[in-house]
Amino acid sequence: MSPLSPSGPTGLVPAPSWRATVLGSQLAELLSRPGRLLTTGLSVLVAAVVVFATVMVQQITVNTTLDRFRGTSEAVGLVATPGEDSGSGFTAATLRRIRALPGVAGAVGRVDAGGAVSGRFDRYLPLHADPGTGPLSQVELVEGRYPDGAGEIAVNRQAAEELLLTPGTRTALLLPDPAHPEKSRKVPLTVTGVVRSGTTAEQQAGGYATDARLLPYAQSPGFPRLDVRAGHGVVPEELARRVRAVLDHDSPGASLRTGAAVRAEEERDAVGGDLREVFRLISVFLAVAVGAAALVATSTFRIVFAQRLRQLALLRAIGAGRRRLVAALAVEGALVGAVAGTTGVLLASGAGHLAPAAARLLSGRELSAPGAGVSYGVLVVVGAVLVTVGAVLAPASAAAGVSPLEALRAAGTVTGERRIGPARLTVGTVFAALAAGLAALLVSELPGRGRQDHDASFGMPVTVVSAGCAFLALIALGPLLVRPVLAVAGWPLRRLGATGRLAVSGVGGTPRRAAAVSVVVALGVALVSGALVAVACLGGQLQREAAVTAPADFAVTAGAEGWDAGAVRAFAASPELVHVTPYRLLPVPVDGSEIQVGDLDPQALPTGEDVDTVTGSLDDLGPGRAVVAADLAGSLGVRAGDTFTLASRHGRLRLTVAATLSGEGPLRTGVIVAPGDLDRLGASAHASGVLADAAHRGAAGRGAAYRALESLIRAHVADPDDAGLQVLAEVRDDNRGTLDVLLTTALGLVALTVLMAVVGVTTTTGLTAIERTREFGLLRALGLGGGALRRTIALEAGLYGVLGGVLGLALGVPYAWLLVRGAVGQAPLRLPTGQLLAVFTGLTLLTALAGLLPARRASRVTPMTALGADPE
Repeated sequence: MSPLSPSGPTGLVPAPSWRATVLGSQLAELLSRPGRLLTTGLSVLVAAVVVFATVMVQQITVNTTLDRFRGTSEAVGLVATPGEDSGSGFTAATLRRIRALPGVAGAVGRVDAGGAVSGRFDRYLPLHADPGTGPLSQVELVEGRYPDGAGEIAVNRQAAEELLLTPGTRTALLLPDPAHPEKSRKVPLTVTGVVRSGTTAEQQAGGYATDARLLPYAQSPGFPRLDVRAGHGVVPEELARRVRAVLDHDSPGASLRTGAAVRAEEERDAVGGDLREVFRLISVFLAVAVGAAALVATSTFRIVFAQRLRQLALLRAIGAGRRRLVAALAVEGALVGAVAGTTGVLLASGAGHLAPAAARLLSGRELSAPGAGVSYGVLVVVGAVLVTVGAVLAPASAAAGVSPLEALRAAGTVTGERRIGPARLTVGTVFAALAAGLAALLVSELPGRGRQDHDASFGMPVTVVSAGCAFLALIALGPLLVRPVLAVAGWPLRRLGATGRLAVSGVGGTPRRAAAVSVVVALGVALVSGALVAVACLGGQLQREAAVTAPADFAVTAGAEGWDAGAVRAFAASPELVHVTPYRLLPVPVDGSEIQVGDLDPQALPTGEDVDTVTGSLDDLGPGRAVVAADLAGSLGVRAGDTFTLASRHGRLRLTVAATLSGEGPLRTGVIVAPGDLDRLGASAHASGVLADAAHRGAAGRGAAYRALESLIRAHVADPDDAGLQVLAEVRDDNRGTLDVLLTTALGLVALTVLMAVVGVTTTTGLTAIERTREFGLLRALGLGGGALRRTIALEAGLYGVLGGVLGLALGVPYAWLLVRGAVGQAPLRLPTGQLLAVFTGLTLLTALAGLLPARRASRVTPMTALGADPE
């Protein structure tokens, strides 16, 4: 026992003072090295920013979604709905009596109506009742005035832009005739203003008027809902009793609920389905961010403690116990975690509350503000402390076990052990085997082409579990993978001369450190590449679906008469239109049901290349040969080369299957035949419809094409209301918009992990530069210039990016494809090669740039100073 041991009989320092001395020496060491404090705390700070920023994103998403989908404002105190036996709704007299009740500050009737815009070819305009002003209003006037007279409406911005309905515009809607519900009546309307709505109604063109003015246009004779606002200081129970008395008298069986209960129900409905899956995905990214922070923090503290071997050995030599050293180092970690976590929460909170203003300024989008999130902030700070202490324990335990003899040696460095222990090797092998086994099971369960009854409940969770096992295996076995990958990836650098060879040997000489940093980089690359591949595969699936549902920008129909050859030529001659393609459809009975047989050759349209075949080829379509949709091919049991018969009133037609599709044919056709074969089945010579694309891209080009089609329809149809003009491109735009939002959200979240990776490289490179001061000094003494030393350190940092990029792509690409195939059975494999190469190159450059600052610092040290100094 050391004579200075606190437990020895001749100890010079009492135990309490000794504990304080050990802890004080560590805290003094920490505070005396602000650069080290900043370096070790940077990864924790970024992790806290990432985690709390994700919380802010979730709160903004939830609040924005609720504000858009919630139909009940905070001002609504009571909501009345008719009973099941009362289908007519509440009368205007009932609404007036409720408004007259003591304690009622306001009441409105909610009712919807709508109809086709006269002369606009089936463009439907929904109408919504709203007071236009006051707390119960869901709209805000931005132009003109709110309607207050009969035959007046206001429109939202979407309707104003799409239908050119500005204040003062006169239009007409085809609304149901109350006397003859099966008929429509043309109701003239005048647009008086443009409003902005925060609800989901803003997503489509719509009109607004007061409840009293809109009720005559609705199909229901009464209001299906009443919203009541309580006056200031009114007891809710007393107000509910008064309203209930009116409802029991006028509408027995009516339901009366509080606004809070209705809002809670709307919140459950809004934050459900796909949105709940998004929040689960956000939770996964939270876990990933915490895991990445733990990896970076552990690697950082391991290097820091290795640099302090002499100090720790001196403390051991004068009697400091191992437990006390571990406790002191853990307190140091907790202090770093508390400071970094608090700073990160404050930064993320400020960014979250500035996000709505920034979104409004930069993109014009309305986002709701996040909540205060105090409890979440406290949890993040506590979590930062726990993560930091957890990251400290393993390296602290190893560092505290240093022999006192180390005090007699130069300050230690992190050893470059190239082996891993048997336990770690076993764990890594088990995880790798689990990942491979689950991946093989997933591949065996993938649905075949043309299979429509795919169940995603099995594939998605198994894919996530398999990917998790693969990543854990990478963490465990990473040191064994560094040198093989480096042997290939480092080959070009060795050709750069001494700096390249030094960089490769510097990374390869410490495979554990290289693996620890590269794993974090690999995580970021895997997530980014996985998101890009998944979105590319989903985009391919959406293109396939669009080739069926929206094969062109516009579809024009003309009722039972169809389009004659002269009209088709007029469409084709328009300079605003391209790819004008007429088609014919004929209903034909098959196996007791009616299918559409058409002569639209998919290859006649630009989208034809996206029509997917299961058997055969679209090139074989011709006289006597047909293309069959998946469902019909399955019911008939046919594939390419087989024959089947179609029968109509005009005769029977024997056809050979040229190809079978993975889904429906374009425009929902079940069978595609040659024009001559459709003639033999008795089809009219007139085209059932015409498909066309806008000659010029963008909103302006599409608007010009739409106006040209309107003019052509009026010129060739006696009654324009008999014609139909569908903007199929809107379907593609909606899908593309959804995909863009998904890509933006996914990349925004995974970019946070990439940030963690870059921070990990920065901290590791900076600490390594400090640790290897003597090594760099010797290189300077041997003649290596400052510029060459900077290039060497920057190349080492870049190699971390190369290693992580290779490992990340190896994980991200296959698992992204498995995840998409597990979720969407027919999604094709699409590799965005250019984007993946950009990610790989970009992250390599980022990691190389991360090494510039420590490289600059290392190159400033003179050879004599470096050889005579201890690391900081």
